[in-house]
Amino acid sequence: QVQLVESGGGLVQAGGSLRLSCAASGPSFSMYTIGWFRQAPGKEREFVAAVNWSGSTTYYADSAKGRFTVSRDNAKNTAYLQMNSQKPEDTAVYYCAGKRSFWYTGVAYDYWGQGTQVTVSS
Repeated sequence: QVQLVESGGGLVQAGGSLRLSCAASGPSFSMYTIGWFRQAPGKEREFVAAVNWSGSTTYYADSAKGRFTVSRDNAKNTAYLQMNSQKPEDTAVYYCAGKRSFWYTGVAYDYWGQGTQVTVSS
């Protein structure tokens, strides 16, 4: 079992950048696909991005393409979500999640972090 802890959220102005981190504890981090999701107030949780076990393959929601970059460092047991050119509509609680699979494009992840708040002001 892996435990996930997000950090790096905060308040940023529109057009600014934030980098979220997802620190994992537990065995076999490199055997997991890591996904990022977000949930805005009054809305359902939505997929943002995912990275495969090695970091060689990524997948983005249309809302994230060209602005967000997902990556990982298996030596540090950490995944990242770099968010650039942020918009007020990016305001949400961001969650990282782990799926025990070398590559996974679904939304039924096995493990979830507690979330970190990102607020983008206009």
